[in-house]
Amino acid sequence: MDLFDKISKTMGGPIGQHQEWSHGYFSFPRLEGELGPHMMFNGKEHLVWSLNNYLGLANHPEVREADAKAAADFGMAYPMGARMMSGNSKHHEELEIGLAKFVGKEAGFLLNYGYQGMVSIIDALVDRNDVIVYDAESHACIIDGVRLHMGKRFVYQHNDVESCAKQLERATRLAEQTGGGILLITEGVFGMSGAQGKLKEINDLKKKYNFRLLVDDAHGFGTMGENGRGTHEEQDCIDGVDVYFGTFAKSMAGIGAFVASSKAIISYLRYNMRSQTFAKALPMPMVMGLEKRFELLKSKPELRKNLWTVAKALQKGLVEHGFDIGITNTMVTPVFLKGDLNEATSLTMDLRENYGIFCSIVVYPVIPKGLIELRLIPTAVHTLEDVERTIDAFSEVAVKLKDGFYKEKKMAVA
Repeated sequence: MDLFDKISKTMGGPIGQHQEWSHGYFSFPRLEGELGPHMMFNGKEHLVWSLNNYLGLANHPEVREADAKAAADFGMAYPMGARMMSGNSKHHEELEIGLAKFVGKEAGFLLNYGYQGMVSIIDALVDRNDVIVYDAESHACIIDGVRLHMGKRFVYQHNDVESCAKQLERATRLAEQTGGGILLITEGVFGMSGAQGKLKEINDLKKKYNFRLLVDDAHGFGTMGENGRGTHEEQDCIDGVDVYFGTFAKSMAGIGAFVASSKAIISYLRYNMRSQTFAKALPMPMVMGLEKRFELLKSKPELRKNLWTVAKALQKGLVEHGFDIGITNTMVTPVFLKGDLNEATSLTMDLRENYGIFCSIVVYPVIPKGLIELRLIPTAVHTLEDVERTIDAFSEVAVKLKDGFYKEKKMAVA
């Protein structure tokens, strides 16, 4: 069979198969205007709950000024080349030193992108003799990193410490045969459900098993813990996390990521992460912009306070109105409803076209058939009025869903 013929028959896989009718509206939508809780979509102003701009830094005036000044001073090309060869600078080094100290580690290393960074961290840390144990609902970047592993890997049931212990038992027996080590990977905050990973309980398993813990805290960095240092601060197990990964795409509203650990491990990663060795360094305007974002993250705790005020009001109001928000114990707010794909799309279109509410829709195969998830991402720049408006809208569409309105009527984009 011709390769392209095979691809055309699959119609783009489980998500891409819907592209003919979903593209530009449900997938690859265009949000326009100033980044924030109110943006333009499909020619109308919408209240937006789909941006991971947790602390509202995307359009903070000091951030915009720092970004613009750095772009004017350095342009977008500087520094030129990979950091190992010709793309290093004191700003890159100062930022990674500050980040490492903030999350309680000896050293840090900046990464060009979060996704490829996590893939490359896993690839660098393990060889064919080592064993990986990971959570069943790990982010795609972790899954892709695990797929690169040429050795054995064991998956445990999501956030199930007992299941994790069983897989560690299997991994230990195998590692004794191969002479390798064990890397356990989980997340600080699971981005779809909003549940915290059980970092403290998993770390306690080190009393019985010999493994190292890698935590992807993309959603937790800057939002979780008394000082925003991350989910490991929230759970009082900073020392128990051996390798900490944070991204700039969430609370810092930027591009890139960082990894933090002991000086020895960071030195090893610095010289062995292929995604960094063979890729251009982060441009100076982004690095200097990140310095400003990091400064504000540390110096303005009111931003994190505002985020949590909005998140708690949103979640409390939804629960009081009978909505199922799952097991979230973070700011990520899923709303679970029962319905098929047609009901899911029609309900979402009703929210957007008639209520001006834009939120992400999640359906099978990401979640089980028969369920609809509307995922809300509160930020520090949303208001309690935004919360009230959203709960009122959700309450109305929930009644329509229950009465079969969306089953009987297939809405069309104007």
